[in-house]
Amino acid sequence: MSARIIDGKAVAEEVRAGVREEVARLKQQGILPGLAVILVGDDPASKTYVRNKERASKDAGIHSEVYRLPADTPEHEVLRLIGELNARPEISGILLQHPVPGHIDERRCFDAISPEKDVDGFHPVNQGRLLIGERCFVPCTPRGILHLLDHTGVELKGKRAVVVGRSNIVGKPVALLLLSRHATVTICHSRTQDLAAETRAADVLVVAIGKARAVRGDMIKPGAVVIDVGVNPEDGKLVGDVDFESAVEVASAITPVPGGVGPMTIAMLLQNTVEAARRQAGLE
Repeated sequence: MSARIIDGKAVAEEVRAGVREEVARLKQQGILPGLAVILVGDDPASKTYVRNKERASKDAGIHSEVYRLPADTPEHEVLRLIGELNARPEISGILLQHPVPGHIDERRCFDAISPEKDVDGFHPVNQGRLLIGERCFVPCTPRGILHLLDHTGVELKGKRAVVVGRSNIVGKPVALLLLSRHATVTICHSRTQDLAAETRAADVLVVAIGKARAVRGDMIKPGAVVIDVGVNPEDGKLVGDVDFESAVEVASAITPVPGGVGPMTIAMLLQNTVEAARRQAGLE
């Protein structure tokens, strides 16, 4: 019996429809959410991501500004721009597209974004608030993963969740979100001695390591829910960190690549931007 395919495109469109409705309500109150995106350099993937974010923002009715800076832009110019955007009340959220050129201290730039406008959830204040369970901007991909899990109807409380990958962008925050839902969480990484033994114990398995087909079907517990965050080029197409063909025969539900987690990231960015606008307007 094959797993149910979790349609990230469809779920993301539901979220985006809700965002459009909320933006329309805010406009009636004289509030227009605004998102500023900073792109430094000409990385092809980053250019595509930024173009998609710009298109999605406009589709939702969100005011969109994109700053495309040359690859040799000095760090102090990026910091100056961030400072200007922090001070502009019509800009609700600020996003610095990752990665930036090597001569720029990415962490320093992320830290310069006001925590109230950090719709990517990368500022230490928001990451710290996530750790201690306070209201914060949750990084978009982890928030999207939780939304997809909710959509499947899986009860996380008491379940064994395994996260493969410990990045600050996905692995660590998604583990904290699962923990906040009372799952028992294990984080695996490149030094984990017996990865297959850990993944076979998971009721919920999230894989985010950037290695094509690293988790095979024989490494998955029958009936597990599998969330594949990886996007890897292979023979002219994109594949995930999970070997989909073998995993789909074992799992109860699984995200495809593409069309699973990816669409949720932009949908959650829009949602974070609207929430930022509400908070800055004093609406709770």
